[in-house]
Amino acid sequence: PARLPISVLAVIAPKYENEDFRKLAETEIASCEEEIAELKQQIVLLLIPSEETDESDLIMEVTAGVGGQEAMLFTSEIFDMYQRYAAYKKWKFEVLEYFPSEIGGLRHAVASIAGVEAYKYMKFEGGVHRVQRVPKTEKQGRIHTSTMTVAILPQPTEMRLQISPKDLRIETKRASGAGGQHVNTTDSAVRIVHIPTGIVSECQQERSQIRNKEKAMQMLCAKLYNAKLEEETKKRNNARKIQIGTKGRSEKIRTYNFPQDRITDHRISRSVHHVESFMLGEEMLDEMIQTLREYADYESLMEIISDNEKKNSS
Repeated sequence: PARLPISVLAVIAPKYENEDFRKLAETEIASCEEEIAELKQQIVLLLIPSEETDESDLIMEVTAGVGGQEAMLFTSEIFDMYQRYAAYKKWKFEVLEYFPSEIGGLRHAVASIAGVEAYKYMKFEGGVHRVQRVPKTEKQGRIHTSTMTVAILPQPTEMRLQISPKDLRIETKRASGAGGQHVNTTDSAVRIVHIPTGIVSECQQERSQIRNKEKAMQMLCAKLYNAKLEEETKKRNNARKIQIGTKGRSEKIRTYNFPQDRITDHRISRSVHHVESFMLGEEMLDEMIQTLREYADYESLMEIISDNEKKNSS
């Protein structure tokens, strides 16, 4: 037989040569060990509490940082990378705001991403991304360092966030910048201010004022919900030294080094090669995110063990 439990093999062993029985037993042992390892992994994952936001859709903001036009070109490339990643994961990707630069770069953009476990994967991408390469605008061939920032904001459901209409100030204005004949001819752009917090959200992407208001409200809800979550997270995680899953906008999380064809994630000290393949937003990016998830799971498990040890010792 190809595979039988060792107990059954022991009964029928006399019918086989000792060598055959040994091989069958070894195969069975190896198979059992694999199964045990898988079950251990499943048990560990069950011990780790999932975040309430893990099943959420999200709002992604990208903003050019230090480096002028080169930073804007890099921002555009990163935005495109995530758009391709969303397609790779079969998520819905919708551009809410898009402010291009003069030479094809991107100053700032906002997109909504919706799909299965979208936030669970994308939450590790928030922070400062750094690029090292010779810019197209560089005449001397010198390597420049530029940055851009990614913010990942979970999209709340109506149940999770209640906003009173009296707390909102809604303003309309004429759209500015490139966008066709409707720009500067109708008051289609919408700006919403949440009065208690001062948080502002704007949208001029659509020709319709109603549609811009919907999108601006969607962004505002995500910003308010994120502020609420960050406050709760700070209270809960003050004692943690390593926080893989933080969304800190000032935290340098990854460097894209083109001359050395290397991407380094600084949170887990992991480097991979083939920058262009990585920025296709497919298998390589997915593998990096999966590795970050595993580190975050390990970190959460260590925190649970540490908490239990403190309770038992007190």
